[in-house]
Amino acid sequence: MSIIVEKITDNSILNEAFNIRKQVFVIEQKVDEREEYEFEDISTHFIAKIGDEYAGTARWRKTENGVKLERFAVLEKFRSSGVGSALLQAVIDDIPSEHTYLYLHAQLTAMGLYAKYGFTETGPMFEEAGIKHFKMVLRR
Repeated sequence: MSIIVEKITDNSILNEAFNIRKQVFVIEQKVDEREEYEFEDISTHFIAKIGDEYAGTARWRKTENGVKLERFAVLEKFRSSGVGSALLQAVIDDIPSEHTYLYLHAQLTAMGLYAKYGFTETGPMFEEAGIKHFKMVLRR
């Protein structure tokens, strides 16, 4: 089945993205719900579908440091099926070209995916919500 990634423009679909994030971050990874939901109204959100099922989500937003890609979440049954790559490509493609500094906070298990798209690790490892991360940067 093919993966379809769409920019979210409808609140009912945004709620589907929030459900995915709740499953992945809050339930699986034990992230405090109060830490999970922030900057929602200033972010551009995406959702991935395989067939009729929602499979993953991500978002980007402008910060004072550049454009931050974040909240990449893929439901367990769809992992290793290309959903993360499809989301990452869609998010990068959506960011206007005048934004030349893109960054993210990568969980250790996802660093390989981001590296395939040109992101490079910078700085020391750190913890966010009790999970180990590295900052990764893409200059374009």
